Amino acid sequence: MKFPEGFTWGTAMSAHQIEGNDKNCDWWDWELERQGKYKYPLEKSGDACRSYEMYDEDFSLCEKLNNGAVRISLAWNRIEPKKGEYDEKEIKHYKDVLISAKKHNLKVHLTLHHFTSPSWLSKEGGWLNNRSAIHFERYAKKCAMEFSDYVENISTINEPQVYALMSYVNGTWPPNRKNIFYSLLVQINFLRAHKKAYKAIKKIKNIPVGIVKNIVWYDKHPKSGNWLDKITAKILFWLNCDFFLDPIKKQLDFIGLNYYFTTFISNLKKRNIDDFNSDLGWWINPDGLFNVLKHLRKYDLPIYITENGVADSKDSIRERFIKIMLLSCLKAIEEKVNLKGYFYWSLLDNYEWHEGYWPKFGLCEIDKNTYERIPRKSFYYYSNICKNNEII
Repeated sequence: MKFPEGFTWGTAMSAHQIEGNDKNCDWWDWELERQGKYKYPLEKSGDACRSYEMYDEDFSLCEKLNNGAVRISLAWNRIEPKKGEYDEKEIKHYKDVLISAKKHNLKVHLTLHHFTSPSWLSKEGGWLNNRSAIHFERYAKKCAMEFSDYVENISTINEPQVYALMSYVNGTWPPNRKNIFYSLLVQINFLRAHKKAYKAIKKIKNIPVGIVKNIVWYDKHPKSGNWLDKITAKILFWLNCDFFLDPIKKQLDFIGLNYYFTTFISNLKKRNIDDFNSDLGWWINPDGLFNVLKHLRKYDLPIYITENGVADSKDSIRERFIKIMLLSCLKAIEEKVNLKGYFYWSLLDNYEWHEGYWPKFGLCEIDKNTYERIPRKSFYYYSNICKNNEII
């Protein structure tokens, strides 16, 4: 039940979901335009968790969790509010954030893009614009110049395919388009952006650079007798994993894995067992995490689980969730998977994108009036795991 010596324990957060008043970005604009007029978003982000001001308190909680690291993101729109123009005040703010993390003995795993983009980029077509990769390269270079001395590694983009799916296939996220061709073009521009950013960062400092991918495990339903289900599952998994990672594997120093889902296919349709579900109705299947980790072994790269968490407002299943997921991690390590760390999502209950604030992923709840951070019982369970480097 022990993890390898030096295994990284942490928690994960992202700028727009916790900082509050993250104006001048596509999501903020979308929230103001649509909330109350359409089904989504259910709520505006507003003050979020006020972590823009309360980051030191958040890092103090990470320290009490016995975390050795924290995963956070930058708000591109704060750093570059106008195309090619940087806000030195915001750059200093983020330096203060990184210095605070170091004060609390936390190594920072920094993400440059976590779903939100500056309003000026959105007005130019967002990630459909072929110049988006060039703009991101410039931003990444600036971030490397300003922040690389303060961080352990840099992830360029968070869940690029989730963004492409939600924004351009489902049409749930801004800009609410339903066009598979657009989705493909956005993914291509993300690939180009990562490659350009990787090279730009490396010219500034030889720091590990990776990407964060949400990967779903697809498989034939155990009771399915349809041989097409196996083929369908393999194709879906390839599209969700290797289709994106293979073209950039030479520009990766590590892989960040976000794991939440397994999808079983029966008679060419989704049919999960649904015996253990989160508040969001997501089926919880730790075997899927093991299978994804084992598959990623072929890339021969260090792997960090950069997000893994459960929406559980009553805090009734979170301890069990963490335990069974970590058992899968240990099983993968025994299978020679180079798994270096685990970041629980999330430290705080935060703004869960189009769903608003009702899904509760946090180890800490937030008092809506005072913004006090209130650790849940699972906070102390995870803290003991991190302290002892073993599953309890």
